[in-house]
Amino acid sequence: MRDYEIMTIHRPDLTEDEIEAKITELESYLSDSGVSVTKRELWGKRRFAYEIDHMSEGYYSVLSIHAEPGAVDSIDRRLSLADEVVRHKIVRPGE
Repeated sequence: MRDYEIMTIHRPDLTEDEIEAKITELESYLSDSGVSVTKRELWGKRRFAYEIDHMSEGYYSVLSIHAEPGAVDSIDRRLSLADEVVRHKIVRPGE
């Protein structure tokens, strides 16, 4: 098992309650996949350095997880297909 961080940027037209629900939904998917969430940070709405898909801001969140490398591929696929996620990045901290 390895440590990873998942940063997601959600669409700015969602409400904060909807963002909270989407993050909770992601956490439940992770726990069902055998991944443990060790830390959760909601950064709120932030302005982008440049426009992404004609949007200039979005809701940022970071989840620290402990997972097998194979589980990360399914997480990446799920976030790529999610319409509410503008961008996401999965990294191993310290590398």
